[in-house]
Amino acid sequence: MKLFFLITVFSLTGLTLAQQTADQKMFSGNLPLDSKIALTDFEEQINPQMSYPESEKKSPLLAGVMSAVIPGLGEFYSEEYLKAGIFIAIEAAVISTAVIFDKKGDDKTTEFENYADDYTNPNHHWSVVDYAEWLNEYEIPADGNKIDINPNTNLPPWERVNWAQLNAAETGSHKLPPHGEQQYYELIGKYHQYSSGWNDFTGEDNKEVISPNFLYYSGMRGDANSYYSTASTAVIGIYVNHILSALDAVWSATTFNKDLAVKVRVDNIQLTNRTEFYPSLYFTYNF
Repeated sequence: MKLFFLITVFSLTGLTLAQQTADQKMFSGNLPLDSKIALTDFEEQINPQMSYPESEKKSPLLAGVMSAVIPGLGEFYSEEYLKAGIFIAIEAAVISTAVIFDKKGDDKTTEFENYADDYTNPNHHWSVVDYAEWLNEYEIPADGNKIDINPNTNLPPWERVNWAQLNAAETGSHKLPPHGEQQYYELIGKYHQYSSGWNDFTGEDNKEVISPNFLYYSGMRGDANSYYSTASTAVIGIYVNHILSALDAVWSATTFNKDLAVKVRVDNIQLTNRTEFYPSLYFTYNF
């Protein structure tokens, strides 16, 4: 439609251009020089050139920064809508995965911590009192300093034991951290040194005997760690998605700028008794 309009305009204005004469210029009286002036003026009038404005160029730097902040945004800016949708979908997926599995890890952690701390249920707990009593019986010599244990059974086990004496009496590779710390819950379900603290321990003086509760607790900790590992991988995926999207956005903006430039000019055919004008299109590709 635009081309038809241009052809119509050029057809109506062609004769007017041809009728403009070279005497509008200031001549010097020198025939060769005046001929060049007149010829140049005539060429300018019968061969006007127009250029369609090129599409607004995109800034690769801006596109990269946009996608680094929000993946897909730089692609959208560069009018790569499909790729923008893909990066946005990936971002939503990895964020959802990170949040969901981190929550699963937290829930499973709460579960195994409660399992260890449930001293009111004789079938589901690890007791530092049991561990201290085992140390008093099998690890501390008869003439040594025994670990003081408060006889008040209404108190939680971790409040009944003198922790400094407990750590001094431990002969294994680790010292039990205070109750509630992450390492506390890790050690009691990881090292045989603490197997005697489980209520179903039957090893007497052999701490290498592993009870079913020890194994069950260790399995719950393993599940929690697996959930956290998946969440951590998803977080890494978030960073990777930002980086890849930023690089792709720079490429997309650069590619966008390699656009076709369309130029329109009027050419003429000089016949015996007249001049005919016709529009011509010229395409150039910017690299």
